[in-house]
Amino acid sequence: MLTFRSPLAVLTALALITLAAPAEAQFPARGDAVVGEDYHIEASFNFWNPTPEAIVNSEALGILGTDIDLVTDLGISKQMLKDVRVVLRPAKKHRFRINYLPMNYDASTTITREFIFNGLRYRPGLPVQTTAQFKAWRFGYEYDFLYRDRGFLGVLFDVKYTDVNVGLLSPIGDEFTKAVAPLPTIGAVARVYAAKNLALNGEVSYFKIPESASEDYKGRYMDFDFYATFNPHKNFGVQAGYRSIDVFYDAKNDTGSLTFKGLYFGGTARF
Repeated sequence: MLTFRSPLAVLTALALITLAAPAEAQFPARGDAVVGEDYHIEASFNFWNPTPEAIVNSEALGILGTDIDLVTDLGISKQMLKDVRVVLRPAKKHRFRINYLPMNYDASTTITREFIFNGLRYRPGLPVQTTAQFKAWRFGYEYDFLYRDRGFLGVLFDVKYTDVNVGLLSPIGDEFTKAVAPLPTIGAVARVYAAKNLALNGEVSYFKIPESASEDYKGRYMDFDFYATFNPHKNFGVQAGYRSIDVFYDAKNDTGSLTFKGLYFGGTARF
């Protein structure tokens, strides 16, 4: 099971490798410089195939809802998702980051257990069509306070904006729940060049609203990403990695627990 401590351990290991690199590796000869660090704009496009784990609960008209598992109760399954990332780099140690990740799922099933959603009672044997949309935006700033020719270690400041929209269409009605969960996060990022054109990258960001901060709103967001990038040329590369996103929100008796994790692959272009 992935915990907050294990991603930090990965980043710490990468940082130690960076710091422990010999001087000749940290300051390579001109012809042996790493490939992929000379850019001002970087755009990446990845295909991600995560395993979804999603539970939602929607209250309406004063009627408390039931925890509904979108996988086991409503039949949503893995989908190939598209992940768009843009990095603006005005200076060597400063990066502004944008990430857009739309996650759309559709399913049709006949429910096998009774539950309450948005004030309506759904009984076994009822056919239901489900549409689940989770749109995740990420706006962040990265400062690489430790920068070497063979890697860096930095800090991340992000705002994660997750738009959750789940709709159930059945003979008893068309019901939906919608929630927006904007959360600031803080994290760390590390990169090590195992070879001059092969970069190993790791980053983790996390935030939790303290339970004492509000009675009506609670939330938690954790994003862990580890990937390798092979750069055959300074202007483009290919990459593969593993990402895990864990979100929890509680907004006035509407709750959601969302986890997406799995492998991805794609490419990146730099200018």
